[in-house]
Amino acid sequence: MSQQPAPDRPAPAQATPDRTTSAEATSAEATSGQITSAEAASAEATPDRTASGAAESDAPHLDFDGTTPYEDYVRASVLTHLQHPLSDDPGEMVFLVTTQVMELWFTVIVHEWHTAALALREDDLPTAMAALQRSAYELESLNASWAPLAHLTPGQFNAYRSALGEGSGFQSAMYRRLEFLLGEKSASMLVPHRGAPQVHAELEKALTEPSLYDEVLRYLARRGLDVPASVLDRDPARRYEPDPGVERVWEEIYSGPPDSELIRLGEALTEVAELVWRWRNDHLVATRRAMGAKTGTGGSAGVAWLEKRASKTVFPELWTARSHV
Repeated sequence: MSQQPAPDRPAPAQATPDRTTSAEATSAEATSGQITSAEAASAEATPDRTASGAAESDAPHLDFDGTTPYEDYVRASVLTHLQHPLSDDPGEMVFLVTTQVMELWFTVIVHEWHTAALALREDDLPTAMAALQRSAYELESLNASWAPLAHLTPGQFNAYRSALGEGSGFQSAMYRRLEFLLGEKSASMLVPHRGAPQVHAELEKALTEPSLYDEVLRYLARRGLDVPASVLDRDPARRYEPDPGVERVWEEIYSGPPDSELIRLGEALTEVAELVWRWRNDHLVATRRAMGAKTGTGGSAGVAWLEKRASKTVFPELWTARSHV
């Protein structure tokens, strides 16, 4: 049979866009015996111009005058150039990035709890609940950040520990703000930041403002619950201490209708408290595994200091009230 297509039919490669696709035409012609198998193979190899054009139109925009909109918004190049290891040990990069990731999680959790506190001040429970619930997911991600460091041997940690100098996590200003929002107030914790006026001022403001729990208790009082006046009028710059009257308030709430919005508030706060406790304990275990009972890099008692921190209960009456329900 001749290798040229029949005169009264166009060649497959010249099919017009409004006809059937080249592959469909080839299949029909090959079936009718009016085209050779070689011609069918050639036609099948011809790209579908319509499909190709559609694929190109679906491609992302790649040409920008300056930096990409993603970079302008996320500042990824800033984040990925903040790592400056001080040793030759490759494990230091892991330690450094993990610590920086934790700082970012501290920042967003502080934002959520501040949002919740302000919403409660305005009696806006739905907004407060949404922020508390988001913070629980964020705390889970924060706690997961321990995974890269949780199994360090003493030798692995010692390979770059000297690079930390006197640096220690308790010097973190954002973590301190997180603790202040939980009611763990201490003016002495401002001392390490005297050399950074802006940071010191932000911490001083956070110290003197009501904590998240203070705002919760004031909200409950406005809802008609008998929160002791001594708790409502206390100096917010002082560490929160458990109060029997507050315990009775939570006992009353938990003894009421099981689907009440105040029980849901209590449970959201309990979830936060539990995840903070897990954070502190994960920190303790990772430190004990990496350095035993040695003195901490910042001069603290190391594991002994962390054990003391881990023993503290967040929102204490939410836990003790359960014994009386």
